[in-house]
Amino acid sequence: MRRALAVTAALGAAWVTRRALRRRIGGSPLWPLPALETPVSGHSPRRALRALIVSRTEPAQGVLRLTLESPDLPAWTPGAHVDVTLPSGLVRQYSLCGDPADGGRYTIAIRLVEDGRGGSREAHAQLVEGAELELRPPRNRFGLVPAASYVFVAGGIGITPILPMLRAATAAGADWTLLYGGRTLDSMPFLDDLAPYGERVSVFPEDETGLPDLAAVAAAGPGTPVYCCGPEPLMRAVTAAAADPEAVHLERFAPAGEPGPGRAFTVELRRSGRVVEVAADESTLAAVRRELPATPYSCEQGFCGTCQHRVLAGGVDHRDELLTDREREDSMLLCVSRAKGDRLVLDL
Repeated sequence: MRRALAVTAALGAAWVTRRALRRRIGGSPLWPLPALETPVSGHSPRRALRALIVSRTEPAQGVLRLTLESPDLPAWTPGAHVDVTLPSGLVRQYSLCGDPADGGRYTIAIRLVEDGRGGSREAHAQLVEGAELELRPPRNRFGLVPAASYVFVAGGIGITPILPMLRAATAAGADWTLLYGGRTLDSMPFLDDLAPYGERVSVFPEDETGLPDLAAVAAAGPGTPVYCCGPEPLMRAVTAAAADPEAVHLERFAPAGEPGPGRAFTVELRRSGRVVEVAADESTLAAVRRELPATPYSCEQGFCGTCQHRVLAGGVDHRDELLTDREREDSMLLCVSRAKGDRLVLDL
């Protein structure tokens, strides 16, 4: 009798295990490959959010400001950005430029780039009041460190992550200066929001005054944080002008420049039992997609996280602007990052 009960129990446990495994396999982003307990490969580990566009305005020529509302929007801190999924499925990143104290509401601004990759054109054409938008929880690799004084530098749409920092620095009683440059006054958003700060803000429309005067950056005392967001030439100039380059904090949503020379390496796709060779002049993503064409991707510039995958073995040359230090310990973005050595093993 006891043996019969034991056999029955064992069979029942096996049935439960098989059923659970089927559910995990069926939910795998790379079906029919087996899913792990905490799958990363094939989709972002961050949950999707839904928000309603409640306001659409144009704070400057060619700039779209959207106000999004949802009771599920997480709290955020100055410098944070969100990934926005456009109607076509493209994923783009936009800094939050509203007030962190305004719970359940996000504000983003999008500059129209006619000769860009299409995301801004789609946003300007299709994101209207009343539409629902999918986004992912905020990330912040541009956080405001506590300090007695700051120097802020913004170029064009780069003012967006700086705006909440100005409010926070003012509320904390810190001394600060903002240098704000743009092509023309008409193209520079949020000038009305900056007007109450008076002489703390210096505005440099290029067609009238030329490039921003970076004397305030050069004069910043030791340890004074310098925050800059804008075109790459501006960020290089700010870094060069700073007396303490280690105190310069940069935020970019475009590649810093052409990466250094690549080298060929091998990638083992552990779960699918395949091996691919990555040429020196191609991305890891392109090589992997030759074997697994369904591998998802979007921005191909290391910002959106769509192609984030778990690394099981091998060192990674991280070239993204997105992952945290903790995430870089065991994952990579296939679109831009490469192997440090001759071989990587991926959870694919």
